[in-house]
Amino acid sequence: MTIEYTGRGDPARSLALLWRTSERASRKGKPDLSVDRIVRAAIEVADAEGLQALSMRRVAEKLGVGTMSLYTYVPGKPELLDVMLDTVYAETAKPDDAPGGWRERLNLIARENWSLYRRHPWLLQVATSRPVLGPNVTAKYDYELRAVDGIGLTDVEMDSVITLVAGFVHGTARGAVEASQAESRTGMTDEQWWSAHAPFLGRIADASRYPTASRVGQAAGEAFGGAYSADHAFEFGLERLLDGIETLVRRRDGAS
Repeated sequence: MTIEYTGRGDPARSLALLWRTSERASRKGKPDLSVDRIVRAAIEVADAEGLQALSMRRVAEKLGVGTMSLYTYVPGKPELLDVMLDTVYAETAKPDDAPGGWRERLNLIARENWSLYRRHPWLLQVATSRPVLGPNVTAKYDYELRAVDGIGLTDVEMDSVITLVAGFVHGTARGAVEASQAESRTGMTDEQWWSAHAPFLGRIADASRYPTASRVGQAAGEAFGGAYSADHAFEFGLERLLDGIETLVRRRDGAS
């Protein structure tokens, strides 16, 4: 899998593009282009064809214009990728009146991120250790931090909790996307795969030698209709993750 990295473009140009501080108007006689229209076309290409298909030329083809006309608005692919991320991050809900306490708020945040990855699986191919410093990324981070503000955690712990939740969702979403792609690329559902392999597994696997693996594997396979269930992994893992954070919060309450 090809991994792209954020923050590879020229810092001044990237920030100007992200915050729209200097967008040129389209030239007379040219198609009605804009940064927003170019970015939306790029997202559609990545959604439909994958990040490996994304290029300035492919986006220009999508818009029906010449490749060079895009450079009036976007310096290049690195800057375009940063704005694509910032744009899709605006899709996550940020209700000011989210019901419940911090646990319910983190649950909502995790599900919003889960849905975002499922809508835009190419996000899983972008390394964001150097975060995009755009308005939507900043707003998303601020909103997520407020979910755990005032519950007794230090600022560093607040950041770590959000990073922990985001990392869990990212890893689980990767498994979900890989599972869905396996079906589309092999033409076989998980249930079909399991049905085809189960009879042979029963003949060659020595249950007396691997009793625990045999028992648990059979139970999981029957429960999931396959070797893996992304939805179960997400639901089970999220609850255990929130349990762990709750232990930390209670420890802080006890120390205060």
